[in-house]
Amino acid sequence: MATETRDEPEAKDEGKGKGSKKSPSRRTSPALFVRQVIAELRKVIWPTRRELITYTTAALVFVLVMVAIVSGFDYGLQKGVYAIFG
Repeated sequence: MATETRDEPEAKDEGKGKGSKKSPSRRTSPALFVRQVIAELRKVIWPTRRELITYTTAALVFVLVMVAIVSGFDYGLQKGVYAIFG
């Protein structure tokens, strides 16, 4: 995997103040990266159509409720500022 280390972990006391150098990390090739991404996507538990519709509806309702609350608060502040400052 791309996150695996290639060197042994150093002890906590080793290298302090000595300016020890780590070996340069090697990059993952693009082809290996794509294979790893595909392998990870196969592990994903994808929602069913019904679950997706339910989650989307819940998210949209939440956003609409928050918009209504913020709009109401903004309208109230606007009226208050107009009442105070003319």
